[in-house]
Amino acid sequence: MKYTNLPNTSLKVSKICLGTMTFGNQNSEADAHEQLDFALDKGVNFIDTAEMYPVPFMAERQGWTEKFIGSWLSKTGNREKIVLATKIAGSSRGIFQNIRENLDFSKKSLDDALHKSLKRLQTDHIDLYQLHWPERSVNIFGQRDYDYTANTEWEDNIGAILDRLETYVNEGKIRYVGLSNETPFGIMRYMEEHRRGKLKMVSTQNAYSLIQRRDEIGLTEVLQMEDIGYLAYSPLAFGVLSGKYLDSAKPEGARVTLFPNYSRYSSEQSLKATQMYSDIARRYGLSLTQMALAFVNERPFVTSNIIGATNLEQLSENIESINLSLSSEIIKEIEKVHSLTPNPAP
Repeated sequence: MKYTNLPNTSLKVSKICLGTMTFGNQNSEADAHEQLDFALDKGVNFIDTAEMYPVPFMAERQGWTEKFIGSWLSKTGNREKIVLATKIAGSSRGIFQNIRENLDFSKKSLDDALHKSLKRLQTDHIDLYQLHWPERSVNIFGQRDYDYTANTEWEDNIGAILDRLETYVNEGKIRYVGLSNETPFGIMRYMEEHRRGKLKMVSTQNAYSLIQRRDEIGLTEVLQMEDIGYLAYSPLAFGVLSGKYLDSAKPEGARVTLFPNYSRYSSEQSLKATQMYSDIARRYGLSLTQMALAFVNERPFVTSNIIGATNLEQLSENIESINLSLSSEIIKEIEKVHSLTPNPAP
C-alpha cells in the first residue's frame, strides 16, 4: 500500500480508501466485517462512511453502514489502526428528510448527526467529519449546469458553520473537518473564513473518474493553491468503468441492475467513452477496472481514492490497482478519448 498525509493534519492515510455505502443493502454485516478485515490486512487504513448510508437510501436502514463498522470496531479493537471518516447529510435532498426534522448544518442538526454517528460507530471521536453536500443548491449528482435561480433564498452562514464545528474539535469529538460535493466557490468561501482565524476545511470528497473529470476545470487549481486534500469517490462510476454494463449487459446482482435509477454514469455518451477506454485497456493487456483506478490513483491532486466492492474478489482487484503504473503511452491514449468525449457523466 502507498500512503500520503491528509493536508494540514497529522493523519497518514492509505492512497486507497475503503468506501462502505454497500454495507446494509448489498452487503450483510458479516460481509462488511469480512471486507474490513481484508482491507486492513492489505494496508488500507482509511475508512469512509456517512450517516445516510447504505445507498440507495432506505429510511428503515439509515445508519446501518455506521452500525456495521461500529460492531467491527467493537469486536476487533482496531479503532487506533484506522482513520475514520463520516459525513452529515445536507439540505435540499428531499428523500432524506426523515433522517431528522431539519436537514441543515444548524447546531441542533450537527449535535444530532454527530452524536448518533459516534454511537453507531462505537467510538469517541471522528478523524474526519465532512459536510456531505452544501446547504445551498449546487450542480452535482448528474446536474451539469448551474441554476441561477436556485440560490436566491440562500443566506451565507459558512462562518457560523465553522464556529459550530470548532466546538466539537475543542471537545475532542472531531479531529478535522472536510467537505463533500463542493464547488470552487464553496471551498473559497470556507477559505475566506479560515483566513479570518476559523477552522480550515482540510479536504473535499467529490466524484472523479475517467468519465467525470469536471473538477480539473477549476477546482484542482483551488486544491493546489490552498493546500486542500481531494478524496475521489465513484472512481469506477457505479461499476460502469469495470465494463460490465457494455453491450447492454445487466449482470445479476450488480448495482445498476438492482437500482436502475442510479443512471448517473450510464448515459449513451458515458457508455461510448467507456467502450473506448475498454479498448485501450485491452490493447495493453490490462483490466479496465485497474486501468480506471490506477488513473485516479496517479492524479497529482488526489489524496485518496475511495473504492467500494460487494465481494472480496472485486475488493482485491480494486486494492491491487495501487501496484499498477500507467505508461505515458496509455495516458496519451486516455487523453485522446477525453478530448473526444469530455466529462460525459456530470
